[in-house]
Amino acid sequence: MVSTEPQEQVETPMKASPGLIGQLMRFALIGGFCALLDLGTYTLERHLGMDFAPWDTVARAVSFIVGTTTAYFLNRKFTFSAGRKEGAGQIGSFVLLYTVTFFVAVGVNALMLAVLPEMAWKPTLAWVISQGTATAINFVMLKWVVFRESPAR
Repeated sequence: MVSTEPQEQVETPMKASPGLIGQLMRFALIGGFCALLDLGTYTLERHLGMDFAPWDTVARAVSFIVGTTTAYFLNRKFTFSAGRKEGAGQIGSFVLLYTVTFFVAVGVNALMLAVLPEMAWKPTLAWVISQGTATAINFVMLKWVVFRESPAR
């Protein structure tokens, strides 16, 4: 049976933010997963012969892009879902942020490979230091710039 009565428009409310602690926890879980994806990609590339200059830097760049792209989409959906969704502006902010953190991650990795003493796990330690630096920058900028929440009305 079809009703001829006017239908009320029901607005779907914006998702509530999980709060700073909730966001940190989600960011850490997603970041952990994406870090494993990044490190796995980097390690695989090095095992495939990209373990000397300049290919070690290319390997780090590729692994960063794989991990970062995955992290962006997962964080957008699960961590900062209450934040703004402005299409091109948000993508532009993301690209700018990740361009900066790309150079930080790749640069710190190259620096660490140059200054750390020779040891079996030197590439992994260099990756961890570079990833930690980039992650700290990313959380702050994602939360307060890229996915900032609109003020409550």
